[in-house]
Order: sequence, then C-alpha cells, then structure tokens
Amino acid sequence: MNSTTRDRSRAVLASAYTHATAVYLLVRVAGLALLTALAATNDTGVLSALTSWDGGWYLALAERGYGDITEADGFVDARGEFAEGYTAYAFFPLYPMLIAAVTALPGVGAVPAALGLNVVLGAVAACGVLRLTRLSGHDDRTGLVLVALWAGAPMAVTLSMAYTEALFSALAVWALVFALRRNWIPAGLCCMGAGLTRSTATVLIGVIVLAALVSIWRRHKIAHAIVGVLIAPLGLLAYWMYTAGKTNSFATWFDVQEGWGSRVDYGASTLEWVTNTMTGDPPVMDLGGVLIVLGAIVLAVLTALNRMAWPVVLYGAGSVLLVIAVSGIEFSKPRFLLPAAFVLLMPVAIGLAKRHTATLVTGTAGIVALGSWYSAYSLIGWPYAV
Repeated sequence: MNSTTRDRSRAVLASAYTHATAVYLLVRVAGLALLTALAATNDTGVLSALTSWDGGWYLALAERGYGDITEADGFVDARGEFAEGYTAYAFFPLYPMLIAAVTALPGVGAVPAALGLNVVLGAVAACGVLRLTRLSGHDDRTGLVLVALWAGAPMAVTLSMAYTEALFSALAVWALVFALRRNWIPAGLCCMGAGLTRSTATVLIGVIVLAALVSIWRRHKIAHAIVGVLIAPLGLLAYWMYTAGKTNSFATWFDVQEGWGSRVDYGASTLEWVTNTMTGDPPVMDLGGVLIVLGAIVLAVLTALNRMAWPVVLYGAGSVLLVIAVSGIEFSKPRFLLPAAFVLLMPVAIGLAKRHTATLVTGTAGIVALGSWYSAYSLIGWPYAV
C-alpha cells in the first residue's frame, strides 16, 4: 500500500469515527432529554440522578480516597452496613483516579469531571464499536446502527452517569479490536485497565489471554503475545493484592461483595428471580430485567451463528454467563450486560442495516426509545439501586 492510498484510508476511517461519535452523542442527548422530562414530572433533579447510587461512591473516592469515607456520609452497602476501611473496596480505583486527575485542572470539580470524562470515554467506545464492526466484516452503515443501539440500550443512561460503564466499555471494545489485529500489547494494556475498573474484567482478560495463547501456539507475534498474556491480568491482581495488604486478608474483596449479595452461585438466584417474576405479578423493573437477561441469552446464540471472530463471540457469551452465574441485586443485571451489548446487539444491527432506510431508522429509533425510557424510569421511577 503506497502512502497516498494509506493516507486516503486513514481519512476515511477518521471520517467514520466522526460519524460514530456524532451518532453516539445524538442518542445520548436524546436519552438525557427523556430523563430530564421524566425528572421534571417527578420533581427530581437530573444532576442528582446522574450522580446517585454508585456514583456517590466514585465521587467520594476521587475526592477523599478509600481511607476517609465514613458511614456518617451516608455510605453503606446493600445491607445498610458499613465497615470503615473495608466496604469502599467494593469499588475499583481507576475511574476515581481519572476523576481526581481531571479535577487537578483549575476550576474543575468532581461532578463535572466525572460526567465530562464519561462523555469522552463513551465517544471513544463508540469509535471502537465501529472499528469492531468493520473487523467483523460489516460496513459502516451496520457499525453506525450498532453504535446507536448500544448508546440507547436499556441502562445506557449509566454511560452518562458517574459510573464505570463508559470506561469499561471503551477498554473492552478496544481490547477486542487490538486482539483481532493481533496487537497483543495494547490489548493487554486495555485488559490491565479493565481489571482496575471492575471485577467483570475476568471475562475480558480470559478471552484476550486465550486469544494470545492461540497466537503463540500458531507462532504469530510470539514475543508480543507473551507480553500481552503477562500484562493482561496485572490490574485485577494488583487491586486484589492491594486490598489484601490493607486488610491482612486475601479474601477481603470477596467478603466485601457479600455486602451486595454478590457471589457465584452458578445461576441459582437468577433462576429463582426469573421463575418468581414470570409466575407472579412483578414490578416493571423485575419484568424488564428478566426479559433483558433472557433476550441476552438469545442474542448470544445469534452472535455465534453469525460467524463472528471467536474472541468476540466468547466475550459476549462469557459476559452473559457471568451475569447469570453471579447473585446480587437483580435490577443491576441489565447494567452489567451493557459493556457486552455492542457484541450482543450486532445481529440486530446487521438485520436492520439490510433494510430500507426508512425501516432502518424507524426500527432503530423504536429500540432506542424503549431502552431510553427503561433507563430513565430506572433512575426516576424506581426507588432502588441500579
């Protein structure tokens, strides 16, 4: 490829990234407009909603660190309990560290830093979604539809909150992009960052490490793949070791998760939740959550049938399995699926992209509207944590 052709290819890709960013921001603005309208009818502040629940923890960690958060500030786990120097370790450090770094700029407070940071991170993730679609053999029309579906998925409001969804999604999608291009060191670095962001990085790390090991076995970029394998789990292991060192117990992080009822029970609690919901008279969040989880299972199967690269398929399926296998706050399960939604929704995007433009726009807008309403209701109409 000569320099002229290479420059043209880069220009086309840059233009596509601009379109992906624009689509992402358009959908998120529409979602926030719906949230604002719903908040106005319920006399609720939008800013307080965007910094509620886990957001309060991350903002406090950014401002004070792990050692200075107290129960007097209203910070408790799902059981209403708080252990000083212990409970806060449920929340991983990378996002609050980034918030703290941005607040070092003159005149920037923690809240605008957290929310502004996620605008940028969400756009970075959207560009990664477009790139992943290309690497999966589909055109930019499909990629832009996928960006819209992901940005408007149920619980996508957390992409605009002081939550880690935007950061983790950006790291996950670019880790997959780098892995498909056999750029193992950047893929490993993304995994390392993901491991410092949330525990669900275990799926991503496992997929990238396995893909790198396959590359080593096939004698492709052996040295780079070895480095990728070694650095991928470092973030997660480092944080677990940090919490162990602070509390003199290797089980600290896992014990802390019990405060949110989170443990591996191989799907027993999820099955009970689904059964009770489908046979009773459930609240809308229960019913919606169950339908989303069941839909994710179907989409994971469809993703495999679409013959996408196996690391992409495995990441999507593994994320669904983890959500099913781990107990905890059931209403949070749709949120935990969001960083894998750009994989799970790809069959839907492929199908819509093949339709006439009017059908594509109508179908995409309808799905986005439904997801945006669910997101807005979860913050305004639902009294429990998401």
